[in-house]
Amino acid sequence: MKTHLSSAGEGFELNSPDAKITVKVDAGHTDGAYELFEVDAPRGPTTPPHGTPWAKAYYVLHGRMAVLVDGEVYDVGPGASITIPPGASHTFTVHSPSVKFLAISLTDAMGRFFRDVDRVVPAGTPLGAAAPVLQDVVGRHGITVGEWPS
Repeated sequence: MKTHLSSAGEGFELNSPDAKITVKVDAGHTDGAYELFEVDAPRGPTTPPHGTPWAKAYYVLHGRMAVLVDGEVYDVGPGASITIPPGASHTFTVHSPSVKFLAISLTDAMGRFFRDVDRVVPAGTPLGAAAPVLQDVVGRHGITVGEWPS
């Protein structure tokens, strides 16, 4: 492991159709043990319920979102955190104008997925238009997805 400082406003930015992802700590700084991302998402629904092969946790910095995990809805606001086990069906809907939260994941799998999405989906592409390409991406990363929006 290496000591790494990521100051406010710093980090490599990745785009996805439903959020801006800033890499605060990548797996290269942790010998692949974990990664830390700052996620900034606008009001509204995000990806359909999906399951990832990696565990993760969210810690909300500002805004409010409803997080759906295995059929149960959790209201998550500033200072709250939630853990999502690997394989759990989950998604979130932003209820405030935007939400900013930290996403912590074990291993480098989530970062590889975010980088793949950033590479293949042009910035600003609406989620519905990106769905056909995202279906290929999620398959490459072992993610299971429910119904895509049309």
